[in-house]
Amino acid sequence: MPLIKSAIKRAKQNRVRNERIVPYKTYMKTMMKKMIELVKEGKVDEAKKLLPETYKAIDTAAKKNIIHKRNAGRKKARMSRLVAST
Repeated sequence: MPLIKSAIKRAKQNRVRNERIVPYKTYMKTMMKKMIELVKEGKVDEAKKLLPETYKAIDTAAKKNIIHKRNAGRKKARMSRLVAST
């Protein structure tokens, strides 16, 4: 536990910011995992329908500075390549 007043405040800020970030990050990861699972199972049509929602989750995370915009672009490219390859 921090002892200095500024360190206590910093720890509190980190906790609050983390609580704001976590839902967007977990939603993005969940959508990506769903896409991968659908493609592995051979359900390409369902994966194609889920692609826009996955893009939206990735873009939202990038917009809120949870991930970098280029990281978002790379993730979107990988998802589209995954769907197109099957």
